[in-house]
Amino acid sequence: MTFIFCSSISFFDWLQNHLLTCPFKALTGIDCPGCGFQRSLIAMCKGDFETSWMLYPPTIPLIFLFLTAGILYKFPVKHQSLVLKTLMLIVGNFVMISYIYKMFIQ
Repeated sequence: MTFIFCSSISFFDWLQNHLLTCPFKALTGIDCPGCGFQRSLIAMCKGDFETSWMLYPPTIPLIFLFLTAGILYKFPVKHQSLVLKTLMLIVGNFVMISYIYKMFIQ
């Protein structure tokens, strides 16, 4: 099994073939608001940003939110709560708008 992790290309190929299935989609047959994140993240790690955007547009805002939350956790600022709440609202709205677009317009 160690040969899989010797190079990044074979690691991403292995990862792409072992993605987690979405329980919501498995039960209902309908995409959830997070469907496509894993494939999008793998495409982004490979450097294919266009494919990443096409698979799941909120990937970059979500990563930005997670990084910002981690930095603010490590280095607290005065209005940390307000910053995080605002970012969560913006990213949450972006996820929902992207989901509505995917479900009803595409």
